[in-house]
Amino acid sequence: METDRRKFLGSAGAALTAAIFTGDIKGANDRINLGFIGLGMQGTSNLNNALLAPQAQVVALCDCYRPALDKAAAAVRAKYGSDARSVKDFREILADKSIDAVCISTPDHWHAYMTVEACKAGKDVYVEKPACTRLDEGPKMVAAARKYQRVVQGGNMQRTMPTFLKAKEYIDKGVLGEITWCKTWAAGLSNKAGKGNPPDAEPPAGLDWDMWLGPAPKVPFNQNRWGVDGRNFPSFRYFWDYAGGDMTDWGVHYIDPIHQFLGEPLVQSVTALGGRFWVQDNLQTADTMSASFQYPKFMMNYELRQSCPVPLLGQGGASAVLGTEAYVVVTRSGCWLAPSGRASKVEAVAYQAPGRPPGAPPEPSDHWKNFLECVKTRATPAAEIEWLVRASASCLLANVSMRAKTRVDLDEKTFTVRQPEAIPFTRLDYRAPWKLEV
Repeated sequence: METDRRKFLGSAGAALTAAIFTGDIKGANDRINLGFIGLGMQGTSNLNNALLAPQAQVVALCDCYRPALDKAAAAVRAKYGSDARSVKDFREILADKSIDAVCISTPDHWHAYMTVEACKAGKDVYVEKPACTRLDEGPKMVAAARKYQRVVQGGNMQRTMPTFLKAKEYIDKGVLGEITWCKTWAAGLSNKAGKGNPPDAEPPAGLDWDMWLGPAPKVPFNQNRWGVDGRNFPSFRYFWDYAGGDMTDWGVHYIDPIHQFLGEPLVQSVTALGGRFWVQDNLQTADTMSASFQYPKFMMNYELRQSCPVPLLGQGGASAVLGTEAYVVVTRSGCWLAPSGRASKVEAVAYQAPGRPPGAPPEPSDHWKNFLECVKTRATPAAEIEWLVRASASCLLANVSMRAKTRVDLDEKTFTVRQPEAIPFTRLDYRAPWKLEV
């Protein structure tokens, strides 16, 4: 495993350290000055977590959609009784030396660039999942964190949730026996009409569409490509220019726990099939998909069904690790341990996520607490960027396999695939003037 980790980081031009030190450790009473980039639904959730943290101070906000920026500014004003700096261009946030850390909750195609630039600017980073939209971006994110000695936490927040920690406890104790098989899935019944087929149009008032596109190809505004409606998570994640669909959206949440439970492995090979068989709209990514992953010591499947809500192992969506003695199924709400067969001596156990005590004051999530603590102590966060990159890489390779219609094998040294016909799907040519440089 250690050799595997060195190979991965060798491609990024740096070595992994057990903890990251900068010589810039804050005093126990110092507040961490935070800047927020991207203030849609997920960005607002992250902002609300930070506003609950007594050790943090939100001092700057950024979004290229003015209504979202104004809404966030009002929330900060209501909390502190004073205004945070509000800007449209994230580069103003990165240039502000008074800001210690930034939260990046933008569309996925911005994650890699902004994370690298934030590290170069001396900021610690909380970046949403997936890490990136193309395979070649991931090692540069890891390299930037190492080169500039930054704490970079991924937004794969299940790592700090009680049910996932309970599942890891069972696995670490050896309760499951030998493990060679894992299963992840997401099953549901989507509206067949989906998001519809809106025509291209002028951007809404207050949106800088060119800045929103950034390094992605320049195209006319389309409501579904942007996807903001104030009621649902934006649909940009279902266009290849900006994301990877359900595979990199929910797929990261389902696959990342398998990595956490089994030692942060790096995937070796992926074969995936799928397409749009059900939903009839202008979105692009798969609504039906099956992917098989080979790791050094186990196999894993991922299954996506938007037209068939039949559950597996009692759950519509979950992560499962199946061993010779027992298996565990885990979601955000529960963790279920069960014997693998009649000969097993393991007894079935159901663990439910603990609720908040009645009347307890609101507080930030454990994931945000972990990030802020690591900013102060320089310890490795629960969702360290290399681990997010590894989970994201598995999902990205599934999309590459499906789109290239071939099995793909990862070359660890170059962090690309060995199949020439699949390589174009692993890279992204940034639109000028944006360049991803560590």
